[in-house]
Amino acid sequence: MADEPAAVLIDGVSVTYAASDKAAVGPVDLVIRPGERWLLLGASGSGKSSLLNALTGLIPHAIAAERSGEVRLLGEDVAARTPAGWSSTVARLFQKVEQTLCGMTVADEIAFALENQGVAVAEIATRTDSAMGSLGLPQEWRDRRTSRLSGGERQLVAIAAIMAQGAPILVADEPTAHLAPEAARRLERLLRDVPPDGAALVVDHRLDDLIPLIDRVAVLGDDGRIVATGCPRKVFRDHGQTFDLLGIWRPIGSRLADRLMALGPETDPQPLTLAEALQAMDRLPLTLLDRARATLVDFIAPRIAQAGAVGATVARLQNASCAPLFAKPVLQKVTLSIAAGEVVAILGANGAGKSTLAASLAGLLRLKAGRRDGAMGGISFQNPDSQFIAGSVGEELAAALEAAGARAEAADVAALAERWRLVTLLDRHPMQLSEGQKRRLSLALLMAGDRFPLIVLDEPTGGLDAAGTEALMDEVDRLRDSERAVAIVTHDMDFALATAPRWIVVGEGRILVDGPAGELMRDRALMKRAGLAPPHLLQALDWLEKEPVPAC
Repeated sequence: MADEPAAVLIDGVSVTYAASDKAAVGPVDLVIRPGERWLLLGASGSGKSSLLNALTGLIPHAIAAERSGEVRLLGEDVAARTPAGWSSTVARLFQKVEQTLCGMTVADEIAFALENQGVAVAEIATRTDSAMGSLGLPQEWRDRRTSRLSGGERQLVAIAAIMAQGAPILVADEPTAHLAPEAARRLERLLRDVPPDGAALVVDHRLDDLIPLIDRVAVLGDDGRIVATGCPRKVFRDHGQTFDLLGIWRPIGSRLADRLMALGPETDPQPLTLAEALQAMDRLPLTLLDRARATLVDFIAPRIAQAGAVGATVARLQNASCAPLFAKPVLQKVTLSIAAGEVVAILGANGAGKSTLAASLAGLLRLKAGRRDGAMGGISFQNPDSQFIAGSVGEELAAALEAAGARAEAADVAALAERWRLVTLLDRHPMQLSEGQKRRLSLALLMAGDRFPLIVLDEPTGGLDAAGTEALMDEVDRLRDSERAVAIVTHDMDFALATAPRWIVVGEGRILVDGPAGELMRDRALMKRAGLAPPHLLQALDWLEKEPVPAC
């Protein structure tokens, strides 16, 4: 294996942390050839981030863990240099960019790696301007304090820094997790521009937009070992049941294709994207068309939230000016309310003020002007680390139950852990969890005891695998049915469609529109204006509404 030409060679690599006698990932064997773009998939806690840290030398140089096996980058052993020594060869985007930002301003952050590499001042300025332009970052951002950026804005700045770095190998962990749809599409250039002698290895869950850019896929099982590799179409076709069993994401088109295959002759090649699946349905004979339409309706129905009866108003903002802590208002003249049994999605571009609006609605931020009425709400923060106070997952759950005035006996903690797939992690320190596991824990803490009449979920799908997202959708349904009010801040338009029949779109310092999801998602001008994109399932809805033209 070591003799094969490779941009990245991973040969028998395992990672074991000091507190465990079991490998977190591995042994893993991968050969990434020059010019290839790979997607690494796996359930939460399967070892994806650990493998990326071993690949870039952070394990064992900077992170206390043992790495066995061999990693070679462009033919050179990764152990031959420190992680800093690889900065001109490997660009690494971390899942939690706020932990890696060190520049005081946006321009400082983008220039930081280049300054440490000794790049000429004039060249640094040129690369900084080019990277900002490629991502659509305005020049007035240059002097913005990174501490004042939203989570998504920080993600954009981190991506700009990587683009300016110009390293041939890209290693990115959930690069689109906090990006609005329009901003996420700008990331495509970073993948398209992988040089012929370089490579890309990406962990992400927004597969429907990403898959057309990917050459190969590798899938990690629950034990941290590779269970499938190959071209995307073959992997998703041959291992669909494995994906579903492990709770791993796969494209919408791949999931729909499974149902279409039951109608009759196989489609070759089997659809991968939703557009391909709909095109395959166009080619079906008339005798199968009605069944195909019924299959599609059954497929999309659970993925579109329906408005129902709501109760009394739980919280109301009236002519409010909303501002982050110690900052100027980002939203003015806001008037809205949310009722018991109502689920709303708060949508908008990065930095539009979504999190500020949600926290203000919950009563967690003081208004600069205007009035708020209603009970206090509970919030699951965009960064789950902000919620942890105890030394173990079990202690966190017990503390949350006690705070809610509920029983916190061992059986109660176990029941809450079972509900959020945390049973095997009860003795683990919260900071030792994967990001997806942290997200599940933060949601469990918020839901413990059902003490809040208003629940705010800020980017709740970040880091979650497919199984975790499905469980969250069920939890939102439960909250709605128990007459809780739920406000969801999200960039995941498919999740918004599946959970919230009412959308609030913010931008330009105000609420742009507040209305039914079914109407707003069809307003292309609004979507573009707000930096959004319609949910993928809108393609399927459009297909159902058109006049059928059966194949001859």
